[in-house]
Amino acid sequence: MTNILLTCQGITKNYQDGDHQVDVLSHLDLTLNSHELLAITGRSGSGKSTLLHILGTLDKPSNGEVIFKGQNVHSLNASKQATFRNNELGFIYQFHHLLAEFTALENIMMPLLIAGANRAQAKKRACAMIKQVGLSDRAHHKPSKLSGGERQRIAIARALVNEPALVLADEPTGNLDSENAQVIFELLRELRDKNGTSFVVVTHDTSLANKLDRVVNLSSGQLCNSGAKAS
Repeated sequence: MTNILLTCQGITKNYQDGDHQVDVLSHLDLTLNSHELLAITGRSGSGKSTLLHILGTLDKPSNGEVIFKGQNVHSLNASKQATFRNNELGFIYQFHHLLAEFTALENIMMPLLIAGANRAQAKKRACAMIKQVGLSDRAHHKPSKLSGGERQRIAIARALVNEPALVLADEPTGNLDSENAQVIFELLRELRDKNGTSFVVVTHDTSLANKLDRVVNLSSGQLCNSGAKAS
């Protein structure tokens, strides 16, 4: 039996631009299963990042609901939404956003420290996570001493260190060459298999998208299934 992790129901997002209303998302529906790797494609400006931000409670829909594990996350107050993001979600961006003054290991520890874990607990979990992404030997290097692919793998480790149920990734291979993009795909699949994490990946990289379990295309404010893909 399929275990549904997240459902979007009638998500609409519009903005007012002077006298004109700009419709970005229009009565959009989406279902995401546990342990699923989902790609969202679409032209620039189609609203992919807006949708990702709504899923992550970083933006609010004009109408509609995002149901996560049976809870309408946009009905939560700001404090509870922050707790939800820290406990249930991980975020990966095109630009890694690592903190330059901290080592790779310290960057991975950061979400745990913010969540209230003591330093010893945070370090133990971060060491396990950096080992999973194959960079234990780079643990004490600062981001400036890491390659682009290594920085993105550290960012992925940071996103997963809290063991979230869902990771939202916005163009995670956008700044990488094809070889490093392949490494990132294999890492996402491996982490899904090991940790049971679901991923929603917004991407222009059709090669990456077609390797995920399912691809949906965002056009005219709505999603169209592009078919199931082998993972």
